[in-house]
Amino acid sequence: MRAARMRFDGWIAGIGTASGTRVVLGHWPRSPFGAFSDVMVEHADGERLLLAPTRETGDFVAATYRFDRVRTVPVVVGAAGPVWTVAAGPLDLRFTVGRRGPLGLLLRAVPGPLAALPAWAALVDLPARLLPGVRTRGSAGGGRREWYGARDLRPVTGVAAAFDGSDLGPLAPVDPPVRFGFGSVPRSPALVRVTTTVETDAGPLPGGGALAAP
Repeated sequence: MRAARMRFDGWIAGIGTASGTRVVLGHWPRSPFGAFSDVMVEHADGERLLLAPTRETGDFVAATYRFDRVRTVPVVVGAAGPVWTVAAGPLDLRFTVGRRGPLGLLLRAVPGPLAALPAWAALVDLPARLLPGVRTRGSAGGGRREWYGARDLRPVTGVAAAFDGSDLGPLAPVDPPVRFGFGSVPRSPALVRVTTTVETDAGPLPGGGALAAP
């Protein structure tokens, strides 16, 4: 069966907290499902939870990554300058990003069309592994393959977060690494501008979304 590729363009934020809860936000203004955001949460006891805005997006993400529970809840994301806010069911999150460093400046210099190519993500996979846990390509759930094309990187400098009303504590490294897929996010909390390509078996996309060009 011919493989089909789905492209998601947006941001991924990886954040650790002093409570041991780690959070990965995916904010996708452009995707085959339209604009949406989802949140992956791994608690200190290892439980992995997906918070997704619709059954459709939840089913897709859960088929690509690994979770112990999936909840369908409204996921609302706002960004005002360096401050991002996230309201997703039991999770309330506010984080601040700082100025990009040398790596962020280098990624910004890569042309967007090039950074979006799976071949480019494969090329930079080896140097990306210098960041513990980080991979730019690998095998995802359900026999799928995935590529991450990073286009910017900014540090997360502060966080205020609560889950079910309980304060998660101040910002901390993403340690231990999250276990949703073949790779983690950087150990140092960060916001990454990224184009993600997911290769699946050919077939119609949920919601009538269009495939990105291979």
